[in-house]
Amino acid sequence: MTGILLVLQFVFAILITTIVLLQKSSSIGLGAYSGSNESLFGAKGPAGFLAKVTFGLGLLFVINTIALSYLYVQDSKSSIVDKVTIPTPVLPQDSTPNNAPAAPLAPLAPNNTESN
Repeated sequence: MTGILLVLQFVFAILITTIVLLQKSSSIGLGAYSGSNESLFGAKGPAGFLAKVTFGLGLLFVINTIALSYLYVQDSKSSIVDKVTIPTPVLPQDSTPNNAPAAPLAPLAPNNTESN
C-alpha cells in the first residue's frame, strides 16, 4: 500500500509543478515560452481553471502525505526482531547424559598370594 501511495506522491508533485509553471505570473517568467494560451479556456484565460486544479492537486498531495506518514509510523512500531522466535533447547531431567562414560576405575593391585 505504501508503494502505491509513494508513486502517487511523485505523480502529484510532478503535476503540481507543471500546473504552477503553466500559470501566468505577475512578471513574465516562463509564461513567455507558452505562447498565447489566453484564448484556450475562454476570454478570461486559464487563470480560474488552473487555480482550481492547483488547489485540488495540492489538497490531494497533502492528504497523500498524511496517509504516507501514518502508514510509515505504523510500520515502524513493529520490528522484525519482535517476530523472531528463539527455540529453547530441551534438556533431559538429569543434566548428565545417559550414555556418558563412567569414571575410569583405579587399577587393581597385583595379587601376590599365589603360591608357586
